[in-house]
Amino acid sequence: MREAEFLSYKDGYFTFLFENGEELIFDEVHPRVLKQFDLKNDKSLINKSFKITFVEVYEDNDEDFVIYRVESLKPL
Repeated sequence: MREAEFLSYKDGYFTFLFENGEELIFDEVHPRVLKQFDLKNDKSLINKSFKITFVEVYEDNDEDFVIYRVESLKPL
């Protein structure tokens, strides 16, 4: 679990800024997380810090293609 700040939701992608300065774009957010935090519409969540857990999902037929999915968020 790492700390990250939610920056934006745009064109189906969720952007987070991590404590080390790394910006990561997530293709997916677990539906359970979206039920808890409306990252798509709630502007008050922008610049909010969270403890974040995520996974990298590799395509079976293309090891170079990876998507990032948020598995859990806990507000700080």
